[in-house]
Amino acid sequence: MAKSNYSYEKRQKEIAKKKKREEKRQKKLKQKTEGTQDGEAQGEVPPANESE
Repeated sequence: MAKSNYSYEKRQKEIAKKKKREEKRQKKLKQKTEGTQDGEAQGEVPPANESE
């Protein structure tokens, strides 16, 4: 039986988490800059334009 490569799996998980965090950070930054340019109130959440 082949031995599992746990370190590879762990690294792939870490890379996926890092990528997701970076995408979330970029999304928040984009919303923040768009909100200040449009003159929206700070508490308002813009409608989601994503297609998931």
